[in-house]
Amino acid sequence: MTASHIDFNCDLGEGVGDDAAILPFISSASIACGFHAGSPALMQRSVALCGEHGVAIGAHPSHDDRANFGRVASPLSPADAYALTLYQIGALDAFVRAAGLRMNHVKPHGALYNQAARDRVLADAIASAVRDHDPGLILYGLAGSALTEAGAALGLQVAHEAFAERRYEADATLTPRSRADASIDDVAESTAQVLQMLGDRVVIARTGEHVALRADSICLHGDRDDAAGFAQALHAAIGSAGFRIQAPERRA
Repeated sequence: MTASHIDFNCDLGEGVGDDAAILPFISSASIACGFHAGSPALMQRSVALCGEHGVAIGAHPSHDDRANFGRVASPLSPADAYALTLYQIGALDAFVRAAGLRMNHVKPHGALYNQAARDRVLADAIASAVRDHDPGLILYGLAGSALTEAGAALGLQVAHEAFAERRYEADATLTPRSRADASIDDVAESTAQVLQMLGDRVVIARTGEHVALRADSICLHGDRDDAAGFAQALHAAIGSAGFRIQAPERRA
């Protein structure tokens, strides 16, 4: 993407919030594949809604952990991570193909995403599953993480992702959700963080450091109660800053 374009993505199909109210303001959606949230019927409906709004579709695979919404880290062998990821990508892609559409990306969810950001072996397994399903898919990962490195090493197109309403640590990782201040609940504060990411390519860490950050895609969590309002405000702010919101195009 050129400097004047930015992807604005949201995690959808999780059975919470008003996805239909969010979709007009985003360019990409990562749809839950049933392991942390969602269901076959909800996957089908989410794909259809994305098609109606012209929003790029991605799979959002996770740990098999509905009880904790996929947000509790657990050990996973490379073989199990590969199978877990490939299974979920395939499940969503069945609905995408049946709708006459094409999947654009894969983005792990929650604890799986954060573990893969640090663990190169786990990241390699996930990236291999993406490549083996479809080497044209874009792999989304935390900016500058082991996951984006693994994807690039396998020849995948990668999107370095930054978060609109999550706080950061000084090492450019996300503040753990175990902290009460892990999320940004004020729209103005979130907007300011996004504009700084886009304009200055930095984020101010929770502890005050200015941390360099590449942002190919800005993520908003769709499970927030106020996600639709956040999405509308961020969409307006990004546009006012001179950026056109547009999904990355897969190479093949």
